[in-house]
Amino acid sequence: QPKGKTAFGSVGRRIPYRILHVLNQDGESLGNMHRADAIRLMDEHGLKLVLLRDNVEPPVYRLMTGQQIHEEQLKRAEKKKSSPKPGMCTKELSFSSAIAKNDLETKTKQIAQWIEKRHHVKVTIRQAK
Repeated sequence: QPKGKTAFGSVGRRIPYRILHVLNQDGESLGNMHRADAIRLMDEHGLKLVLLRDNVEPPVYRLMTGQQIHEEQLKRAEKKKSSPKPGMCTKELSFSSAIAKNDLETKTKQIAQWIEKRHHVKVTIRQAK
């Protein structure tokens, strides 16, 4: 039985699937093969088997070097960082550059409250006519 979703990384020899679709390190398809054949191929070339997609039949694995694995992990971490977190709220405030002093103070207090609540705040200042 395949285990739950694992983090991206080197899988090594513990492959829960019998038949795999294998890609070489350049991303070219080597076709479907038995896991024993894939492990033998991995040993011959000194590479590591990495699970790319397990929600397809058969699951897709790729032969990668340690450097390629590291670069892919950095890429995924960067993408995860840049994507907005679920439940994250963005507040937007817009005002004119000719705003009165008291109005500006009120809006500044509102922005401070939102920041304390960990909301993202976007401020737009329009040029007065």
